[in-house]
Amino acid sequence: MDNIITLEEHFISDAYLATHPPYAGQLLDKLRDVGSMRLEYMNAGNVSVQVISHVPADMDTEGYHRFVGAMIDNHSAGTYYDGQAYHVFWSTAQELDVPIYLHPTWPTETMKSALYTGNFPPSAATGLGASAFGWHSDVALHVLRLFASGLFDRFPRLKLIIGHMGEMLPFMLERIAQQSARWGHRERGFKEVWDGNIWITTAGVWSVDPMACILRNTKIERILYSVDYPFESNEAGLEFLEKLRRSGLVDEEGMGKIVSGNAVGLLGLKARK
Repeated sequence: MDNIITLEEHFISDAYLATHPPYAGQLLDKLRDVGSMRLEYMNAGNVSVQVISHVPADMDTEGYHRFVGAMIDNHSAGTYYDGQAYHVFWSTAQELDVPIYLHPTWPTETMKSALYTGNFPPSAATGLGASAFGWHSDVALHVLRLFASGLFDRFPRLKLIIGHMGEMLPFMLERIAQQSARWGHRERGFKEVWDGNIWITTAGVWSVDPMACILRNTKIERILYSVDYPFESNEAGLEFLEKLRRSGLVDEEGMGKIVSGNAVGLLGLKARK
């Protein structure tokens, strides 16, 4: 399996490190490298294009028109993006016809204390608030806040990407669609928004089980492969793709859409061997 494109991939610039303390410990070298080391790990997972970007504050016109999307933290110091102050941001994304990738981020200390601290070790509190659960449930909540605010009616062509097999939303999709009908008038219900405005990636979830659910309620054209490198390995991602292929849940045409075709259509990319 080749010509693979991945979207939720990470790096840290030297400019960032110059003003922030060292980050991610043993992964720092992988995060900083955008050369031979990264290419070696990409080759190990048959990844031909890895979508990363570092955009300066003052972008020239040429760069502006090459902009294919943005990955942003799920909240800013506890503030979500459903308020009117963020309409100019969402409006710009719609005008440029580029997707916004809503990525998990750490809870604030207030959030951690209220939601994730209890009669268990600090390591458990950290995990509950982050990669074990809280990161993902919080992104799901944010998507529902955006819908409840009427954002997708105001910006009907908005494109939103969420990772980690849809951040728990596919499993609850039918119930959300049913219950959100009570939230007041919307031009479109949540299921229509899910079908028309939202894409999901695999990003670091290497089980076929959630994919079985997703394939029953999500258009295959809205499913994209991603790894979450270097926090997850390209090799593990490739093993997952082989498991998915062997499962019979997806035919060869569908596999082609997931590993690269859908990314090409969404971002205007071309996979290169």
